[in-house]
Amino acid sequence: QVQLVESGGGLVQSGGSLRLSCAASGSINRIVVMGWYRQAPGEQRESVAAITTSGSINYADSVKGRFAISRDGAKNTVYLQITSLKPEDTAVYYCNVKTVVRDVMYNYWGQGTQVTVSS
Repeated sequence: QVQLVESGGGLVQSGGSLRLSCAASGSINRIVVMGWYRQAPGEQRESVAAITTSGSINYADSVKGRFAISRDGAKNTVYLQITSLKPEDTAVYYCNVKTVVRDVMYNYWGQGTQVTVSS
């Protein structure tokens, strides 16, 4: 089991910046990927960014160049630095962690943090 605690959302103006944080605890030694998803009202949850324990990073095309994911292994924390925010970035952002136990992958989710971008 992995527990996740998110922080850092809020209301910002278009063009502004935010940094989201997600601290993991529990079976952290089994984590293989840490990442962020978002879900806008009426939309499906989508992957935004992910980082593996070896440091490989992937971004959704819609956020490339504006979002940066990073990981502090010592603190078991993943960050999402969001810049040049647009109104269409408004969503609930969820931290996601994937673990592997006996070749089975498990997903864990944070509670979600609201990001609202005003135009």
